[in-house]
Amino acid sequence: MQAIERNKLFVASCLALLVTSLSFGIRAGIMNQLVIDFHLSTAELGVITASAFWGFPLAIIIGGFVVDAIGMKKLLVVAFILHLSGILLTVFAAGYWTLFISTLLIGIANGTVEAACNPLVASLYTDNKTVKLNHFHLWFPGGIVIGTLIVLLLNTLEIGWQWQVAIMIIPTLVYGYLFSSLKFPVTERVASGYSTTDMYKAVLSPLFIVMLICMFGTAVTELFTGQWIDVLLKNLTNNAILILTLTTGVMVVGRGLAGPIVHRLSPQGVLLLSAMVSAIGLYLLSTLTGNAIFFAAIVFGIGVCYFWPTMIGFVAEHIPQSGALGLNLMGGAGMFAVSIYSIFMGNFYDGLVLNYLPAGADLATYLSAAEGTSMNQALNQAKSLAGPEVIRITLVIPIVLTIIFAGLVLYLRSRKKIKTPPALQADI
Repeated sequence: MQAIERNKLFVASCLALLVTSLSFGIRAGIMNQLVIDFHLSTAELGVITASAFWGFPLAIIIGGFVVDAIGMKKLLVVAFILHLSGILLTVFAAGYWTLFISTLLIGIANGTVEAACNPLVASLYTDNKTVKLNHFHLWFPGGIVIGTLIVLLLNTLEIGWQWQVAIMIIPTLVYGYLFSSLKFPVTERVASGYSTTDMYKAVLSPLFIVMLICMFGTAVTELFTGQWIDVLLKNLTNNAILILTLTTGVMVVGRGLAGPIVHRLSPQGVLLLSAMVSAIGLYLLSTLTGNAIFFAAIVFGIGVCYFWPTMIGFVAEHIPQSGALGLNLMGGAGMFAVSIYSIFMGNFYDGLVLNYLPAGADLATYLSAAEGTSMNQALNQAKSLAGPEVIRITLVIPIVLTIIFAGLVLYLRSRKKIKTPPALQADI
């Protein structure tokens, strides 16, 4: 009988997540070029970007319902097929609709990877779930760093965005091969003997619902800002994409060092500190200019570093009865929130730009203006004012999260004292 090779499965999971993150990093780096090549408005770009976040929650939620029944391996075969199809369709895109469909397919593939790999990692490392989920999820910012560096390098070499996207085919083929040849365990919920009824009760518990709502905010704070950074701050610095590279680089290091931090502060303590630092980071991003903005990127990266994996790890540790469905509902909720916020903010950003243009201006006319003309200069000035304003509005989210997570820390501390005999409370 074939043995379960834990380390190889973990490596294959990291490669699958690498493809997911490369799709974010490379797309963030080529967004402005897509606008130019296909004459897209920011609102249209917002819909295309949001389609990845629609596909993600659709796949991860459906995956959460079926993964216990069909197994994690079959889900990852589906992810491989969808990733390969979406990448190829993007490379040969001819306009708005092919970009929309290809991005949607990649989003569904990304969600399917999370739907299978989050419970896989939790099942492989039942004694250290939050830390190993942080190690697994370091490949999300890691892939974004790699993706943005690829964009910078190939842009310098004047190699087109189609080749930049095509690079993702290589890790896709590798993870597809690895998963097809390895044996998988059953999910942790199945192995622990929790029933389906236990699972549904768990995802309807007040604590789970609060964490689900918080996931809306943590995901928007991290992913919306990262995905749109090149658009929002393009006119404040010549190297806006480097802000994303720097931010995600900090996240890679932070998640790699998650072990002692999580053990010292607890998952809920990490979430509280993350919300506070994220708020400071967004404030600095919306106010600083020039080289100082890279300092803001470091602060922001520290803030959002632990959000996603620690939210999922919290549920895995404190609500284990929710099983794979609980983990996947969390991921789906996060991506769904980002999709809605991206559409709203895409339109809002266009409206802000229009407000900063001369009265009666037609945005489409200004978008098509030649480089260096007075209309193009006016547009760039309007964008330099609109981008930071969008970030300032987003700043409200981590401020609210700070209040909620502070309440969560106090609630869990009081619950722990109630469950602990009085004679032992002095030792806590």
